[in-house]
Amino acid sequence: MNNLGQMMKKAQQMQAKMAEMQKKLEEVEITGSSGGGMVQVTVNGKGEMRAIKIDPSLLDPNEVEVLEDLIAASANDAKAKVEAQLSEEMSKITGGLQLPGGLKLPF
Repeated sequence: MNNLGQMMKKAQQMQAKMAEMQKKLEEVEITGSSGGGMVQVTVNGKGEMRAIKIDPSLLDPNEVEVLEDLIAASANDAKAKVEAQLSEEMSKITGGLQLPGGLKLPF
């Protein structure tokens, strides 16, 4: 029974650490960019978009598709950075314990 009690205690500690990490992620801002930094998208750690910056030289009505592609690329870059940071934070919490494929925490 002692092992079960210890396991439950560790699970509660991990749950508390995950809640703390989720709160921290809401405050973190990560910027993805494309076009040599001409387009930047800033998201929080939960992937919610906070800001977009576009170099004025890209505002050409004849080049709308280019701008759209750069915005999408910047958003994807920011998302990849968020996922990398989340993976790193989760690794700290789980002590390197590999989660089953397809299981994503805390979302």
